[in-house]
Amino acid sequence: MSPMGAGTSPEPAKDAEPSAAPGGSAADAPSARPRKGGSRRFPSVTRDTARPEGGGRAAPGDASAPARQWPLLSVLVAVGFGLLMVATEPFGQAFRVGLVIIGAALLAGAALRWTLPSVGMLAVRSRFTDITTYGLLGLAIVLLSLMAQPRPWLNVPFLEDAVHFTVR
Repeated sequence: MSPMGAGTSPEPAKDAEPSAAPGGSAADAPSARPRKGGSRRFPSVTRDTARPEGGGRAAPGDASAPARQWPLLSVLVAVGFGLLMVATEPFGQAFRVGLVIIGAALLAGAALRWTLPSVGMLAVRSRFTDITTYGLLGLAIVLLSLMAQPRPWLNVPFLEDAVHFTVR
């Protein structure tokens, strides 16, 4: 039996960095600095994660945590208020109003992401992805809540025809 034990491979680990590039020092290793004319592959070990565009603090670093994250907190407070309204149903059609508030909060998040250069933790991916995601989800929630039965506030005639055509 080999001294390495059963089930181990004599090959070097794929995550290990080379100690030196051929003909160079350890400082010339691919992870230290890119070589001219060398490989364009990403390093096998990720050392850092890039912050999303606009993912910096929304207030100076000496401000309190809620002040630094006010864009995210404003969206979360509005969504929480909408959920509370849906859960407690203080009046008739409260579910619809609560859902419209939730959708409007997501649309406001998309507007904040579009207009502000730095939105803190409201930035999840790239600016385009965040705006598209927040906008489409907010618009879908608003439209679906306006069309919800009974007594919808928004009638879309071709949807009723499409349902009658498919259900027969």
